[in-house]
Amino acid sequence: MRLPDLPYKWVVATIFVIGLFMDIMDTTIINVALPTLARDFHATAASTEWVVLGYLLSLAVWIPASGWIGDRFGTKRTFLFALFAFTAASAMCGQAQTLAQLNVFRVLQGVGGGMLAPVGTTMLFRAFPPLERAKASTVLVIPTVLAPALGPILGGWLVTDHSWRWIFYVNLPLGLFGFAFGWLYLKEHREPSAASFDLPGFLLSGGGLALVVYALSQGPEIGWLAGRVVVTGVVGVACFTVLVLVETRVAHPMLQLRLLSERMFRNANIVTALSYGGFLGVLFLLPQFLQGLRGISALQSGLTTFPQAIGVILSSQIAGRLYHRVGPRRLVVSGLILVTSISVVFMFLTLTTSLWWIRLIMFVRGFGMAFTFVPLQAATYANVSRADTGRATAIFSATRQVSASLGVATLATVWIGRTKAMVGSAGGVPAAVQHAQLRGFQQAFFAAAVIAGLAVLSALLVRDADAASTIRRPGQAAPAPVPAGH
Repeated sequence: MRLPDLPYKWVVATIFVIGLFMDIMDTTIINVALPTLARDFHATAASTEWVVLGYLLSLAVWIPASGWIGDRFGTKRTFLFALFAFTAASAMCGQAQTLAQLNVFRVLQGVGGGMLAPVGTTMLFRAFPPLERAKASTVLVIPTVLAPALGPILGGWLVTDHSWRWIFYVNLPLGLFGFAFGWLYLKEHREPSAASFDLPGFLLSGGGLALVVYALSQGPEIGWLAGRVVVTGVVGVACFTVLVLVETRVAHPMLQLRLLSERMFRNANIVTALSYGGFLGVLFLLPQFLQGLRGISALQSGLTTFPQAIGVILSSQIAGRLYHRVGPRRLVVSGLILVTSISVVFMFLTLTTSLWWIRLIMFVRGFGMAFTFVPLQAATYANVSRADTGRATAIFSATRQVSASLGVATLATVWIGRTKAMVGSAGGVPAAVQHAQLRGFQQAFFAAAVIAGLAVLSALLVRDADAASTIRRPGQAAPAPVPAGH
């Protein structure tokens, strides 16, 4: 079956948005269902946490390997396998009769989810020539910001008015449509340079990333000096250290760490780590403030944070058009300055602050984030060859996974630590305790502003000259369309 009048690059963009949207939304939609799961399965809150952790750890194992798998077996075959695994596991999650079954099925979901984003990004940037990367990035930003914002809203509605099982069943129509669409219209691409499987690289990268993510997720809750946090964190960092020694000495490594020697790719990863970590950190912290301290519902909380996604989507169209005139450096720096400034405003939130004022703050924050995300995504792979794109997206995705966990862990640590300290000195007086809890959130928001400020400084490392291949100069012709099979 032939798809009429639709360039192949937009075929790739369509299937990519479907896959990435499902993958990212699944990391946030489940959170609002945890209390219900604990009640239905007669389990403790600590037990239900593995519904989230199992998925995240499975993602961490498969993200580093995704580049090699796509190059060796083909990006179409790998992406469709990942989409099928994710969709089938979603159906199994909805049918789970015990918490143990649900945890196993969530791990299977992570197998597919861990490959969807890197392989999909590889296909997208191979389909769009360098001069159209800014346009591709305006597509990339949609699921990146819309999915985590929509997850709590959709999850709250489904859990409240229907059943927790529907937070998994909602993936089925999207997954089935995406699989059929990709089966019919995606073109296969393999890299002849893909060598034999690098088992040490797979074990060290996947194991190290999973251990670090686990330590970062548990540290704020049970304490950074807790035995299992210290052990998993230290072993995880040790795995990364050994990984560098191993992968820089083998002819065909699982992770092409040599790509980090390229200045644009390295600097883009640094800026992304700080900006994306702070972005998701606030997206974690604000619902805790709204639901835990202000006492509003999960649905109201989701509707209050959602304007950030609207700001990103609207602003991304502007950033995409300005990219060729202004260049990535000034766009990223100005966007992060706006994000830093608006993050300071969060420090002055009170128990009576209007929700509409918070929505406006989130909208402005999203507006600034688009000026960061779009140019970074457009410029990151400017000097990465087509053959190396798969390995580069695996590194970039792993960086985002760690930075997201680190951003949430940092803000959670400040919030929990400072709240405990100030509540302890409140003397049990209700008004003083409530004020101490508010101050804990305000100081955590200050930490978010500091992270955004550090991101501004890191953005000064970006050089427009390093992204020259993605910038169309005045009078320069648009690139020729990419043939469907390439």
